Amino acid sequence: MSSPDTIRIAVRKFGPFETALQKIWDSFCEETSCTLRAEMVPMDLEELYASAIEHRGLANGDWDIAHVVTDWLYEAWTTGNLEDLKPYIDQKPPVDFPIGWSPSLRASQQYGDGIAGLPFHDGPECLIYRKDLFKDSREQQAFHELHGKPLQVPRTWEEFQTVARFFNRPEQNLYGTVFAGYPDGHNTVFDFVLQLWTRGGELTNTAGNIIIGTPQAVESLQFYKQLLNDAGAVHPGSLNYESVAMGMAFARGEVAMMVNWFGFASMCEVIPESNVKGKVDITTLPSAPGFASASLNVYWLYTIGKGSRYKQVAYDFLRFAINQRNDKLVTLEGGIGCRVSTWNDYGVNAIIPYYYKLEELHLVARSLPQKSNWAHIAKIIDEVVLAAINTDTPIIDLLKQGQQKIDKLTE
Repeated sequence: MSSPDTIRIAVRKFGPFETALQKIWDSFCEETSCTLRAEMVPMDLEELYASAIEHRGLANGDWDIAHVVTDWLYEAWTTGNLEDLKPYIDQKPPVDFPIGWSPSLRASQQYGDGIAGLPFHDGPECLIYRKDLFKDSREQQAFHELHGKPLQVPRTWEEFQTVARFFNRPEQNLYGTVFAGYPDGHNTVFDFVLQLWTRGGELTNTAGNIIIGTPQAVESLQFYKQLLNDAGAVHPGSLNYESVAMGMAFARGEVAMMVNWFGFASMCEVIPESNVKGKVDITTLPSAPGFASASLNVYWLYTIGKGSRYKQVAYDFLRFAINQRNDKLVTLEGGIGCRVSTWNDYGVNAIIPYYYKLEELHLVARSLPQKSNWAHIAKIIDEVVLAAINTDTPIIDLLKQGQQKIDKLTE
């Protein structure tokens, strides 16, 4: 439980999140004369989930405020970890609530009349690429000589692998692409789902049950396995990277293109460590021929713990943190603001010239199924994908084994 005069905030570990939150808290105290001290504890995904939700830190008062990702939200809500923000919003709503946010950033936290959190950081998955490499006339000539066709940003997964191989130059510390293969129950799961959706597959059946043994799932995992094991196309750090480390490799200039969250493109324009400022662009993901692109809408929210002793102060801070000025601040620190006003802000787009494309990404963005045991399901899918990458066990057998484990969770 938090000590007297201290409000405890569980933070998703990421430099821009940490610096933005500290600046916002300092401004909040200046403007409201709040005398509470904020103890902000940055944590990686697994630790944050375990502390805030699995061990009920939000329910028992260990945390007053926590970053919670939409993957975990339904579980956190149904297990009584989260304070319902609806009464606070009714009494004193955030500025421009709800029309200041896209509908796609308001749906996941709405449970009947209850509201589980307020948007903090967004940015669907997209294809992030080095536009300077694709526009280079020497690169274009070399690619045409090699393949007999123009060098273009890939629209299919086969083109993606071909282009990745072309740009893979270990001797220059440049690699065609990079992935986040670290086993945290997130990144490989997201990659698998995106492969599935962009091949016309679905993760659930008509009854809403998770199904991973379909022909499209087999095709998706087979392609993903061979791509991650393609040393002639993929950054060698991929199996040890999570999404932040993967994004930093791109920002250092080690990668020609990657599938990652929009925020890691934006980050390249604002963080001091970036070697690719002004050289980046984004577009929608490749797909299998004849199928539409897709994106994944997973976003982070500010939530208040059911066991917090400082609920009103916590809400006042959340309301302050998501105003137009601070939403823009999150962006300029290297996160992704969630307000439509930030997406279309002239100053933001002057610094990050593809920021307005967030609206385009949201048109094809989809959400994961809301399941109270999603974290356990995701862990099983993660194990299946990693076993596919690292063993010779037939893909279809791995998917069947995973399906049996998933089915047992729901028995």
